[in-house]
Amino acid sequence: MPYLWIFYGVYFLIKLYIKRTKFQILKKNMTQEEIDSYAYKEVKSLAKSLVDVTGSTVNVVGEENIPEGSCVFVGNHQANYDILAMLGFINKPIGFIAKKELMKLPAVNYWMKQIHCVFMDREDPRDSVRSIIEGVENLKKGYSMVIYPEGTRSQGPNMGEFKKGAMKLATKAGVPIVPVTINNTYEIFEAQKGKKVKASKVDIIISKPIETRGLSKEEQNNLSEFIKDIIQKNLNKIL
Repeated sequence: MPYLWIFYGVYFLIKLYIKRTKFQILKKNMTQEEIDSYAYKEVKSLAKSLVDVTGSTVNVVGEENIPEGSCVFVGNHQANYDILAMLGFINKPIGFIAKKELMKLPAVNYWMKQIHCVFMDREDPRDSVRSIIEGVENLKKGYSMVIYPEGTRSQGPNMGEFKKGAMKLATKAGVPIVPVTINNTYEIFEAQKGKKVKASKVDIIISKPIETRGLSKEEQNNLSEFIKDIIQKNLNKIL
């Protein structure tokens, strides 16, 4: 079984490089809108295939709650597969506030940049501020972003503390926050202690958007706990 996954990993990297080469040729004659659309479709397909190969299923509830314009999806963070599940099964182009370590992944970092992901060094306060500013600029340009306020994977059903600073991404851009509840992604890999991959029934619940414009200072200060409470209530319903 491990050898099978090593083989698939190598195959996937080769596939990424081939797609990258093709894209670099095609994008020379594309508008920015066409480039964004092409990159999103490629990444969505790749992410979905990485979930499908595990035998997992993803049930998405509440897609009608996704606003038309740019927004910030704020979700709990159980596992690495959270990112793949959201990319592959939510029908809206999204980029992520991602940890800087992902920049080291060959080919993967290229495609993350194409969908306007922002890389953050969580240990460097200055870089965290820079990342939020870059994310705000993306939102103002019309690109939606995803942030996980826990900052790290819980590797289980319990949530950690939501960092208040994460909400500045939405409040500074003046865009809605869409709470996203994710469950059972940790069962695919993390619960197996990295020894194997297991099929899981993943749930994604998209709650109604919360407007951030016009919030008082007190409301802004309480925003992270308010969002966490929405996500926790959804988790309680499905656990």
